[in-house]
Amino acid sequence: MTALTYIPFAKGHGTGNDFLILHDPQDHLELQPDYITQLCSRREGLGADGLLRLVRTTAHPDTRAMAGRAEWFMDYRNADGSTGSMCGNGARLAGRYLVDAGHHLPGHFSLATRAGLRDLHVPADPHEDVAVDMGRPNLPRPARVHVTVGERRWPALHVDVGNPHAVVFTNDLTQAGDLQQPPRITPAGAYPHGTTVEFVHNLGSHHLVVRVHERGVGETPSCGTGACAAVTAARHVGPQPAGQARYAVDFPGGRLHVDVDTDGAMTLNGPALLTARGILGLQASPHVLARAAPAATFD
Repeated sequence: MTALTYIPFAKGHGTGNDFLILHDPQDHLELQPDYITQLCSRREGLGADGLLRLVRTTAHPDTRAMAGRAEWFMDYRNADGSTGSMCGNGARLAGRYLVDAGHHLPGHFSLATRAGLRDLHVPADPHEDVAVDMGRPNLPRPARVHVTVGERRWPALHVDVGNPHAVVFTNDLTQAGDLQQPPRITPAGAYPHGTTVEFVHNLGSHHLVVRVHERGVGETPSCGTGACAAVTAARHVGPQPAGQARYAVDFPGGRLHVDVDTDGAMTLNGPALLTARGILGLQASPHVLARAAPAATFD
């Protein structure tokens, strides 16, 4: 009989961008990419755009240096099993889970990610928006790239928001196709590990409409870092507004808001809703390396 490791899980979404959350405070689990893909499968698993494994910073070897400033580390994985450095909607949902499950007090606190510390504001009311400080995006070289879908080719802007993005402006978002396959990027070496691609219609008055192909996933209903990348690109190619500004960014899954400070730092705001909680039985196999067998608990 195959041994099982039981671990609490939750599921939730931010404007339709959905995630599985594994509560692994003592870093007992090392999930292999093919097993993550199975868990995120809409037919073979629980279904999600990505997976968030929450580990105490004191228990993870890569985050112990952050333990004095953040209690929890968000180990983010894309639906294809690849490792992600940052996820805006995922960070907001991780904060909501930590508060709702009683692992953190509501209010302001920091979350450790592979892109560094991210400051959250999580209200006690689960129906209120959750905010995450996204820092200052930058424009790495090459700043200009090109994106091709089918026979169409657009110039795009290379934006880094803790993870890479290519932002295209178009007045017809249907030209992007179904976005299940990654658009082709030139020059070929611009994104050695792949990129998320945003197609943006700028309506003016700080209002953007966006469709996105998310790296390692396909088209997703929303993307938090993508909202920040789209705002960064819009501010770069258009007139710079004076002082602070708030942008409404509409995705197929709903609206996010991006607040831009006077120094260019961005805060991502939007709903973060938990939809399910349960106990997941993980097979102790080469797909899941259990360093120990924790009891199933929501403590």
